[in-house]
Amino acid sequence: MRTLYHLWLSPFCRKVRIALAEKGLDVDLKAENLWERRPEFIAMNPAGEVPVLVEDDGPTLVDSSAICEYLDETFPEPTLFPGDAASRAEVRRLVAWFDGKFNREVTENLVGEKIMKRFLRLGEPDSRAIRAGKSNIQIHLHYITWLTERRTWLAGDQFSLADIAASAHLSTVDYLDDVPWGKFEAAKIWYARVKSRPSFRAILADHIPGEPPPRHYADLDF
Repeated sequence: MRTLYHLWLSPFCRKVRIALAEKGLDVDLKAENLWERRPEFIAMNPAGEVPVLVEDDGPTLVDSSAICEYLDETFPEPTLFPGDAASRAEVRRLVAWFDGKFNREVTENLVGEKIMKRFLRLGEPDSRAIRAGKSNIQIHLHYITWLTERRTWLAGDQFSLADIAASAHLSTVDYLDDVPWGKFEAAKIWYARVKSRPSFRAILADHIPGEPPPRHYADLDF
């Protein structure tokens, strides 16, 4: 069976987990303590980062977007990049938006400071970064609202990797109860639709020792 080396609250790992589930592919999850710098893990990915997907008797793959592109090419149904060339370009643009801009402005400032710093032994959280993350997320929720008021899904008429990337990041922030859903009804409705997909069930079942999620986290009618 294929193996995914991951961290529970990494949005990039969650992105791959959801993509695998959308494809109906089984995977063995192995949490990787990155601070240990295991030689065996560094041999798989010299960058020392997760996710890393190891196919049974196949390639070892790193980087969440590269992994998802590989999965879509190797297991094309259902596609994560629906539509024509322009539609697929829009999916990639939004994936880059959430994995880049949203991650820098929100995920790293909230999940990174509150949780990952402690797990990776990088020191105390920065309160200024946390305040910035809470402010920045509202800008992104406005953008999600704008998109969902004009499209069926974020990138167009069909569910795509754009929805997976966005919801993977939001799910990690929501685990900390830092998403102001009450102010953004359209974004909340879109996220509830994503949460209701079978591919999201394992994500909603995640529980970090010593850091339980809020009550609404796994509630499909939150």
